[in-house]
Amino acid sequence: MSGTIFTFTTPPVHPTTNHLTLSDHWDHLRARVGINRSGHLVEPGLYSLGNPTPDSPVFVTANYTLSFDAVRSSLDDWMKCYILVLDTKGINVWCAAGKGTFGTGELVNRIHITGLADKVNHRVLILPQLGATGVSAHEVKKLSGFRVEYGPVRAADLSAYLKTHKATPEMRRVQFNVIERLVLFPVELVKVLPYLLVISIILYFASGPLAAAGAAAAMLAGIFLFPILLPFIPTKDFSSKGFLLGGLIALPFALAAYRYGIEPAPCIHISRAITPMLLMPPVTAFISLNFTGSTTFTSVTGVRKEISTYTRVMAWMFASGTATLIILAILRITGW
Repeated sequence: MSGTIFTFTTPPVHPTTNHLTLSDHWDHLRARVGINRSGHLVEPGLYSLGNPTPDSPVFVTANYTLSFDAVRSSLDDWMKCYILVLDTKGINVWCAAGKGTFGTGELVNRIHITGLADKVNHRVLILPQLGATGVSAHEVKKLSGFRVEYGPVRAADLSAYLKTHKATPEMRRVQFNVIERLVLFPVELVKVLPYLLVISIILYFASGPLAAAGAAAAMLAGIFLFPILLPFIPTKDFSSKGFLLGGLIALPFALAAYRYGIEPAPCIHISRAITPMLLMPPVTAFISLNFTGSTTFTSVTGVRKEISTYTRVMAWMFASGTATLIILAILRITGW
């Protein structure tokens, strides 16, 4: 090995702009509907916007295209800055912080790889507030010499934040308003749609149009109505909110099922009425659980506790309802 010379080359700084192209918007649309979910990646590294100087601010974000584009597109044309993109495996800041990829180790590693200390005179990094759970500021200072500032929740507030380097209470508040909640439903719809079609077709031929419509209503309630009505459903847990919403949606189906047919046996009518009340609420509640990952209303430990508490109830109700549905379908097919 004598005579071998190892050299380390600092990766180049990638120039970028604050303008989004049609290609960027197309990528965002595909991400929003869940197409190629792991493929919306930005190359990790250091990016420059507007010919930055050594005194320009440094923003840190994830290598998920929606996260990166939210930062750069929110900055004004006059702004000169660096954007340090961490390798979060194409996951957004908040989820990556929970998984540890938007974390202290990756941040310190990326500072060294990009030679950031040679690019800027100051030693300040501005991180998104939702990344705070994954980054230990004092460890970053100890290992890299850079001080971490936790900026606003929304990239749109970055320009205002830079005026004082202080995030106001409003900047630190997670809004999760109706528009932000509605943005989530396309990806849930695309994910559930194949199951909805298959189950509805099977139920249509096995138990009739009412059962097929009930399955569709329970799933669509979890996808559309739950995010819209989230703040107005008077319980705390997402699962109990889903159960309540699914129960309300199931009521007209239970009434219609009770009145369906002319069988004299009361037990048949009662069984028909009970079936949607057993099947539909757990379906809506299960889909509602997906939204725990889209808001800081619930903590990681809170979600685990909720799943542990409610999934057994969901499973018991769904199994009981399925058994009742199969028995009724057999009776219907055999003409009993």
